[in-house]
Amino acid sequence: MRRLGAVAGLALLVGGCATAGAPGDTPSGPAAASRPAPSGPAAARTPSPREELAARHRAEAERLEREGDLRRALDQWKIAMLVNKDDAAAREGRARLEGRIEQGVSQRINEGRAALQRGSHVEARRRFLAALAMDPFNRTAFDALQNEVREVESISYTVRAGDTLASIAQRYYGDRSRSEVIWETNQLPSNPRLVAGTTLKIPEIPGVPFARAEPRRDPLPPVAALPPAAGATPPPSPGTAPSRSEAVREEAAPPEVNPLLADAREALERNEYSSALAGLDRLLASTPSDREGQDLRKVALYRYGKAQFDQRQYDESYRTLTQLAKVQPGYEDSARLLQQARARAVDQHYSQGIKLYRDEKLREAIREWQVVLEFDPAHANAKKNIEQAERLLKGLEQRKKK
Repeated sequence: MRRLGAVAGLALLVGGCATAGAPGDTPSGPAAASRPAPSGPAAARTPSPREELAARHRAEAERLEREGDLRRALDQWKIAMLVNKDDAAAREGRARLEGRIEQGVSQRINEGRAALQRGSHVEARRRFLAALAMDPFNRTAFDALQNEVREVESISYTVRAGDTLASIAQRYYGDRSRSEVIWETNQLPSNPRLVAGTTLKIPEIPGVPFARAEPRRDPLPPVAALPPAAGATPPPSPGTAPSRSEAVREEAAPPEVNPLLADAREALERNEYSSALAGLDRLLASTPSDREGQDLRKVALYRYGKAQFDQRQYDESYRTLTQLAKVQPGYEDSARLLQQARARAVDQHYSQGIKLYRDEKLREAIREWQVVLEFDPAHANAKKNIEQAERLLKGLEQRKKK
């Protein structure tokens, strides 16, 4: 009879009534009639230490994979399999990730070869290095870097007012259509608006004439000095310091761009949010008052949180947007997005708990409902479900001892 009472509690919980059933109650309703009762001690078997350790490495592998750190994720899948060779989930996870890495490496190698065909050796080098970052022992990418990619020389150019990529390409290559090379080398956004003072890399294009310096302008022939007009200020004599107005007219040197800031901006343009935020955190750790770094970090947090939400990674989206809320609560529509991420995370974990409970994985179900309470401490159904599952676990463990 106690066994029937426990099963009745399980049926009531899954049916949405999440209330405690007294021993001896009779199961009722369609959910109780159709659901198989737990059978034997295996239904609530306590995971062995080896299985628990493998599960922790699986969880770490999944986290790293979601964040895009595929090499470290693969290491965690391998460790999980070493700990428990019979872990089917780890075996499947490793095979899936190896396929993903293989596909990513192949894509980057193809992109590198396409860049070589366009004559863009800078972009080709970047793509082949990205392939090696995913697979350090990939021979194809290594050979391409060694034998096909040329060391490309480049110069730095400071943008002036009125410059466009086409005008800069005309100046250095004699061909306005070569502006794509400058755009690609500097990883600029679509239809960029060049800002005076920005520094661009102008790469050499193999086989294309390259103007390395501005055309030299011959000085005008000297002319006789005219006497100053009445009331005019005479010109300064040689050796005297320029006046304030003359100093203002001189072109100011562009401010140096912090390499961490430049790298973060490039990573953000490539939608590599983790890399961008890591660089910005290092920048702000050394110079907390860097206004441009602070603003760029808000942009990165918002875009990252939104991308995670779109990928249904609601836990991660909530954590990312929470960081943004601490800095600027009203940033764009982040407050609304944060509430939605929290609600979706609650629903996701609660539903997963119900599924695990139906599969008689009581401990796992309890953990899912505990996560629900972390997001929403007042969630009544999660509390009741945890109490019900713990009572059922306790009853099963007592029967095992007998």
